[in-house]
Amino acid sequence: MTFRTSQPRSSPSSRSKGEQIALNVDGACADETSTYSSKLMDKQTFVSSQTTSNTSRYAAALYRQGELHLTPLHGILQLRPSFSYLDKADAKHREREAANEAGDSSQDEAEEDVKQITVRFSRPESEQARQRRVQSYEFLQKKHAEEPWVHLHYYGLRDSRSEHERQYLLCQGCSGVENTELVKSPSEYLMMLMPPSQEEEKDKPVAPSNILSMAQLRTLPLADQIKILMKNVKVMPFANLMSLLGPSIDSVAVLRGIQKVAMLVQGNWVVKSDILYPKDSSSPHSGVPAEVLCRGRDFVMWKFTQSRWVVRKEVATVTKLSAEDVKDFLEHMAVVKINKGWEFILPYDGEFIKKHPDVVQRQHMLWTGIQAKLEKVYNLVKETMPKKPDGQSGPAGLVSGDQRVQVAKSKAQQNHALLERELQRRKEQIRASSVLPGIRIKEEPMSEEGEEEEEREVGEDEEPMDTSPSRGLHNRLANGLPAGRAAGGDSFNGHPPPGCANTPVAQELRAFVEATFQRQFVLTLSELKRLFNLHLASLPPGHMLFSGISDRMLQDTVLAAGCKQILVPFPPQTAASPDEQKVFALWESGDISDQHRQVLLEIFSKNYRVRRNMIQSRLTQECGEDLSKQEVDKVLKDCCVSYGGMWYLKGTVQS
Repeated sequence: MTFRTSQPRSSPSSRSKGEQIALNVDGACADETSTYSSKLMDKQTFVSSQTTSNTSRYAAALYRQGELHLTPLHGILQLRPSFSYLDKADAKHREREAANEAGDSSQDEAEEDVKQITVRFSRPESEQARQRRVQSYEFLQKKHAEEPWVHLHYYGLRDSRSEHERQYLLCQGCSGVENTELVKSPSEYLMMLMPPSQEEEKDKPVAPSNILSMAQLRTLPLADQIKILMKNVKVMPFANLMSLLGPSIDSVAVLRGIQKVAMLVQGNWVVKSDILYPKDSSSPHSGVPAEVLCRGRDFVMWKFTQSRWVVRKEVATVTKLSAEDVKDFLEHMAVVKINKGWEFILPYDGEFIKKHPDVVQRQHMLWTGIQAKLEKVYNLVKETMPKKPDGQSGPAGLVSGDQRVQVAKSKAQQNHALLERELQRRKEQIRASSVLPGIRIKEEPMSEEGEEEEEREVGEDEEPMDTSPSRGLHNRLANGLPAGRAAGGDSFNGHPPPGCANTPVAQELRAFVEATFQRQFVLTLSELKRLFNLHLASLPPGHMLFSGISDRMLQDTVLAAGCKQILVPFPPQTAASPDEQKVFALWESGDISDQHRQVLLEIFSKNYRVRRNMIQSRLTQECGEDLSKQEVDKVLKDCCVSYGGMWYLKGTVQS
C-alpha cells in the first residue's frame, strides 16, 4: 500500500528547494507523466510494509478512567518515506548527458550508418511461461505502477471525525459487575488473553541449524544439546562443555552423552566423523561419499592421538583424498604452523585424564579398534606406526614436529657408518669387475680438499643438493650421505647412473615425483628438494632412497615423469636462488584442464608476472571458447599465486 500526502511549504527557502527538486525530476517541460505537475515538490510518498505475519497476539490498548480497553489487531503496517523521485532525477540526468555526447560526436555525419537488424517472430506463450511472467518481479512492479491513485481526505488527531472513530476502541455497555472473567488469577487471565499459538508450536524447529540460541538450546533434551554444541564447535574440553550446559546439569549424564557423539583426543573431545558427514551425504569439494570421508577424518583424529603434529601431505598420501577435504579435516581440530605442520588446536587436558580414568580406558579400547580398521583399509605397516602412549598418560608421549625431525637425523647418523661400509664394498666390486688394461680409475678423494676438487671437476653436470639446516636435515648429510658424496656425478652412489630407469631406486624416486606433481602441478627445484627431504624423514632407516640422490638424478626423473621445465624470465634484480629459478610443471595430468594449463605455462615462459585479464583473453583465444570464471579460477589455483594484483607461477614470487 502506498500513500501520497500533500504538504504545502510556506518559507521561501523551502519553496525554492521544492522547485529545484521538481525541475530535476520532471525537467523543464511538464506533461501528464510528470511527478510534480505544479512544478513544485508539494507531495511526499509513503510506502507500507508488513511488520509481522502473525498479529493474533497483538492488541491496541486505550486506558481511560481506570479501565484498560483492548482491541485485537488483524494487521499492522509500517509507513516509510519513498525516494523513487531521486531515481527518476538520476535517469533524467543520464539521458541529458547521453544526448549531449551524441550531439557532439555526430555533427559531421550526414547520415547514420547502416546497421544489420535481426528479426525474430514470437512464439505462442505457453501456460507455464505465462505463470512465470505473471509471478516475475518486473510484472508485479509494472502492475503496481499502473494502479490508479485513490484520493483520500486526511483528518487530524483532534478532529471531531477522529474522535468519533476513537470511541470504537472503547468497550460499550460493559460494567465491572457483569464481567466475571477477572475473578481468575493473573496468570490464568494472561493465558486466556494470549493463548499459545498452535501454528508457532508446529513450525518451531527441532533444533537450531547454524546460529545457536542458548535460550532455545536449553529447552531441548540433554543429548540433543550436547550433539548440537559438538557439531558446531568440533573440539571442546569437558570443562567448557559443562559451563555451556549450566551448573544444574549432572556431569555423569554429560559424560554418558558426550561419548555417543565425540571421541577423546589428548584429553579433549572431538566430534565424531559420522555426526559431521551423515549417511548418504558427500563431499562438497570432490563428491566423495560420506563413508570415505569418515574414514579419512578418523585417520586424522587417530594421528592426533599419537602426536601433537600432523603433516597434511602424509594424510593426503595415505587417505587418497583431495587436498580440500584433508584441509577441512585439519581445520576442524588443528592450526597450521609454518615449516612444522598442523598442531592440535587445544592443549593437552591432563586434569580430565587423571579425574576420569575409566572413560580414558574405554576410549583407548575404541581407538584400538579404529586403529585395527585403519591398518586394514590403508595397508599401514605396524613397524612404521608410532606407538600409542598408554591411556594417553600425559604430555611425555606427545612428540612435536621438531622432535620428529631430530629423531630422523639421529637415525640417519646411526646408519651412516653402515651405509659407508656398504658403499665402499660396492665400489670395490665395481672396480674389480670393470678395470681394463691401460685404464686407471680415479680414486675418490676423502679429504675436504679432495671433495672440493671433485665438485669442481663435476662442474655443471651435477649440482650438489643443498642440505643446509634451513632445508630441514643436518648440514653434514645430503639425502642420507655426506654432502661431498651426494654431489658426485659418477655411478658410485649406491645406484647405477640416472639413465638406468628400471632400478628399484629409480622407480621409487619416480613414484615420489609423480605423486608429488599430481598434487602440486608447479614446483621449483628448491621446493621439490624440501618435499623430498620431508619424505626421507618419514621413511624407515635403511630405505633404498637413503643411498644418495643427486640434483641431476632428481631433475632427470622429473623430466622423465612427463614434466617440463618452464624458463620463467626472472627480473635481473631478483633475489631468487638458482634452485628457486628452476621451475618444473606437470604438462599432462589426464584431466580436461590440461590444455588450459599448457596455455598458462606458455604465457609464463615469456612473462614473469601477468594480469588476470591478459590470462583470460589468451585462454579464450587459444582454446576457442569462452571459459567460465570457475574454469579460469581452477587453472590459476593449480599453477599460480596472486600478489599485489598480479599473478605469478607458484614459488617464483619475491615479496
